[in-house]
Amino acid sequence: MLRQTGRFETRHASKYLQQLCKHFAHKVEVNHDSSAGQVAFPFGPAHLRATEQALVAEISGADDAALSRGRGVIDSHLKTFAFREDFETMTWSDRDNGQGS
Repeated sequence: MLRQTGRFETRHASKYLQQLCKHFAHKVEVNHDSSAGQVAFPFGPAHLRATEQALVAEISGADDAALSRGRGVIDSHLKTFAFREDFETMTWSDRDNGQGS
């Protein structure tokens, strides 16, 4: 499985994590609390983590198309929720041997 990690520097990470998880739960299985969430997207799972400085998303997928879909879903919904911060996209990076940024 391929993996990528996205990061959005924000002091409102917990708020956005909870908004995303509650929204996604209308369509897919989601488990979350105020600091972590797991989303069972059909194209690959996503793990969200909120720190005091950032929202971090780790996505997995069978191929580049699955990763692209995961990035697109997360970024498009965050763009709606984080409009006050002029959010455009997370900073995405590939994971290498379990090392994420």
